[in-house]
Amino acid sequence: MDKIDRSILMQLQENAKRNTKEIAGNVGLSATPTYERIKKLEHQKIIIGYVAILDREKIGKQIIAYCQVTLSKHQKKLIDNFKEKILSFPEIMECHHVSGNFDFLLKVVTNNINEFHQFVNGKLSVVEEISTIHSSFVMDSVKSSNAYEL
Repeated sequence: MDKIDRSILMQLQENAKRNTKEIAGNVGLSATPTYERIKKLEHQKIIIGYVAILDREKIGKQIIAYCQVTLSKHQKKLIDNFKEKILSFPEIMECHHVSGNFDFLLKVVTNNINEFHQFVNGKLSVVEEISTIHSSFVMDSVKSSNAYEL
């Protein structure tokens, strides 16, 4: 990846709807080589997809919680079972296997506190592999970004 590829990636992270001609003008190439570079970045799985980023409050998602989950045992089978179950919960936006005082960090987004309560009691807490769940609620988001510095 060279400086031009990095510039293309930064522009696409800023606005994925930016057209190839506009990107080309910004990087100093014509449209065809710019298009070919974008396709190469997609083929190499550096670009893995394009999404619309929604304003969560405007779609009614009022609650963001981070759940620290500790499993009952540290066995590969239990960890794999937990990961598989977590994938089926649309309330979980992110799931990270971490080191430290707990095993997994989950980012959970719901419409309201009652929905969060129902999620934890009806879905998350019934996952057999879980020993403990500690939840922290976001009070204010100072910075939220989906773009990587390149």
